[in-house]
Amino acid sequence: MIQRLLVANRGEIARRVLATCRALGVETVAVHSDADADAPFVAEADQAVRLPGHSPAETYLRIDLILDAARRSGADAVHPGYGFLAENAEFAAAVTDAGLTWVGPPAKAIAAMGDKLAAKSLLADAGVPMLPTWDATGGTAEFPVLVKAAAGGGGRGMRIVAEPAGLLEAVASARREAAGAFGDDRVFIERYVERGRHVEVQVFGDAHGTVVALGERDCSIQRRHQKLVEEAPAVLPDGVRERLHAAAVAAARAVGYVGAGTVEFLLAPDGAFYFLEMNTRLQVEHPVTEAVTGLDLVRLQLLVAEGHPLPLTATPPPTGHAVEVRLCAEDPAEGFRPATGTLHRFAVPGVTGAFAPTRGLRQDSGVADGSTVGVHYDSMLAKLIAWAPTRAEAARLLAGALARAELHGVTTNRDLLVQVLRSPEFAAAEVDTGFLDRHPEVYAPLLPADELPVAALAAALASAAARRAEATVLAGLPSGWRNVPSSPQVTRYAGPHGEVEVRYRLDRSGALAECSVTPSVALVAATADRVTLDVAGVRRAYRVHRVGSEVFVDGPDGAATLTELPRFPLPGAERAAGSLLAPLPGAVTRVHVEVGQRVAAGDPLLTLEAMKLEHPVLAPADGVVAELPVPPGGQVEAGAVLAVIDPEED
Repeated sequence: MIQRLLVANRGEIARRVLATCRALGVETVAVHSDADADAPFVAEADQAVRLPGHSPAETYLRIDLILDAARRSGADAVHPGYGFLAENAEFAAAVTDAGLTWVGPPAKAIAAMGDKLAAKSLLADAGVPMLPTWDATGGTAEFPVLVKAAAGGGGRGMRIVAEPAGLLEAVASARREAAGAFGDDRVFIERYVERGRHVEVQVFGDAHGTVVALGERDCSIQRRHQKLVEEAPAVLPDGVRERLHAAAVAAARAVGYVGAGTVEFLLAPDGAFYFLEMNTRLQVEHPVTEAVTGLDLVRLQLLVAEGHPLPLTATPPPTGHAVEVRLCAEDPAEGFRPATGTLHRFAVPGVTGAFAPTRGLRQDSGVADGSTVGVHYDSMLAKLIAWAPTRAEAARLLAGALARAELHGVTTNRDLLVQVLRSPEFAAAEVDTGFLDRHPEVYAPLLPADELPVAALAAALASAAARRAEATVLAGLPSGWRNVPSSPQVTRYAGPHGEVEVRYRLDRSGALAECSVTPSVALVAATADRVTLDVAGVRRAYRVHRVGSEVFVDGPDGAATLTELPRFPLPGAERAAGSLLAPLPGAVTRVHVEVGQRVAAGDPLLTLEAMKLEHPVLAPADGVVAELPVPPGGQVEAGAVLAVIDPEED
């Protein structure tokens, strides 16, 4: 039996594995980079071993360092989590060669499914339906198509191409991204199915010849070919579920599969489905399967790795419905650009459990209050999973918890997720992989722009209450009160849509005597962290959290992040007009233009690589390139000038 297990991963999946180990009495070892030294998963392990460095290449992708950590800590088993080395056949073989128990499928199965082209050929012979495929060097006369990386997954190295003119650049871009993510730049071309749904089957095998499907998941709502919303069971046409399960089991049997795996399919509108890939690991979205089956999939992984037979031989019937969302540090309005910073507060109301099958609301997070979100790793902060007797109830529970969550300090995709879950199309299960492209309305923030002044007023009144609470003289008088009323108090904030100015005056009783916000607003109560206002006859409560000059306001209609501006700003260094600034730290991989070149709005200027993804920097308006201060390969910090464009004058 496994006595001490090393988790060769980080973040929420490391915490997930550690939780099951604690429940089973298995001792645990974490490995961590320097960037993760203070992360929650490190503190939760019984032992922790430092991997010197910050980037994945220096740390979590170093087979030699991880095996050395296992030796030094006395671990007798290794769980790879997902990502990093989880689907690396060389790593699986090295673990078993070192005499350790590998909690995963055999290296041979990983190798067979790791090469998507070889996997398609192998599984086609087993009768699994396939899409037409072409070699990237030969091209195709059929469009639209999807360019895909032959190794790896997670949406990296994938490009949709609608017409022949864009194929060469898509192949080149996919090669670069695949090489950076997987160390393998091979790509191929596959037919693109429009309005297709991404449906996958959770399979499990043991060393005694049993292979069983544990149900399916719909993971169609995606950005950048990466999943954002997942649910189980999938809403499927009659007869499709049984055929999907049978095809997934056939695929697993074809490679002698042992352990947890996922067979992914593309479901066409006519009910036909086609093999996409097989992930030889636990999936990010495995909690929705746990929720409807009641099974702990990590526990099953450990049992199978120890040589035990699976405790079930047939697909368990699902109970209720589960929906999961991936809460990420990114800005959907800016092309899902990753965000960095300090997470000052991370609080989701109504959570009933974490890192284990749970009825109600489950939270699997890799962060906590005070966590730093850097540029070295994936942008996912946490997964929230809601279980309820029906699909509609699960979606409502999840949307409500997300909307009321306090997420302070880092931009997230929370509002987008809530809008998706509350959309009529999601309620009707009208989802496919192009959902976000067809529904731009879900990108709207929960807090309407015309409600921002009320949130700013709440912020100003909370700050005034905090000042009075700390006052040592005349603390009983309202903020700004004068015997003879004079000009109102003025507070200015930088908000998401520009500057917001609030003017207000309190009378002797502390009531709001004058206010620049419309419609009519009355102050009910105010403390440093909570303000209650009567807005046009409706009472509303606002939670206020201040960190330095930043003020985070959570109200009934949505959240706002405001930065209080100084009353008398000091002069600062001026940047040249037309400067384009780096949105986050990264490396300039390519520069597409030259100084003096005329560009049009939307033209690509350069490509910035950060958080393992390429981010194009586009010209904001017509003009002439005046400066390109960063050469290809140059590293930049957030706020650095990437280019200067002299705008064209009419």
